[in-house]
Amino acid sequence: MSASGDAAVYLVADRDRAVLIDAGTGAGHDRVVENISACLPEAASIENLFLTHCHYDHTGGAEKLRESYHLKVIAHEQDAVFLEKGDNTVTAASWYGASLIPFTVDHKINRDTETFRIGETELQTIHWPGHSPGSIILMLERAGKKIVFGQDVHGPLHPSLLSNREDYLFSLNRLKTLEADILCEGHYGIIKGKEEVKRFISQFIN
Repeated sequence: MSASGDAAVYLVADRDRAVLIDAGTGAGHDRVVENISACLPEAASIENLFLTHCHYDHTGGAEKLRESYHLKVIAHEQDAVFLEKGDNTVTAASWYGASLIPFTVDHKINRDTETFRIGETELQTIHWPGHSPGSIILMLERAGKKIVFGQDVHGPLHPSLLSNREDYLFSLNRLKTLEADILCEGHYGIIKGKEEVKRFISQFIN
């Protein structure tokens, strides 16, 4: 755990390349850096930070991570707008008694799917609206296992976040069809096994 309120920050590395998925609030930045140092292969450099959506517990630490690792920040264009203008309502920064300092998103995803490379690994982003307009999930394969990073599968949905229940349910059902072996969630940790992943997703479909 890095700091109270932080969502999970995931590191994905392959050979001499690595990326981060989400940034926490920034309050635990030093602890996040310590954790990265403990896991990052010696020869690897972190190229990109993928933000799964605009909410403060996932994005508040983005600028500090950019400064530390000289990486590029990537997010879906529908959520990037709220980050770049520092919208404290839609990003839920106000829920944390905080203020989001506006920052630049270097690459804005503007399609349903987009593929990036991490060394020899292909990382696919998939637009996954509902919790926020520009939520994404990320998917890769390792050792014959399909791994999905779905950071706020559980929601919540709230008008101030511009959540959309119809989109959310569609996205949950789409996530089930991916047949993930491992689901890395932002607040519930890592769920392993196809059936366990499906059970986890299904509890939020009602």
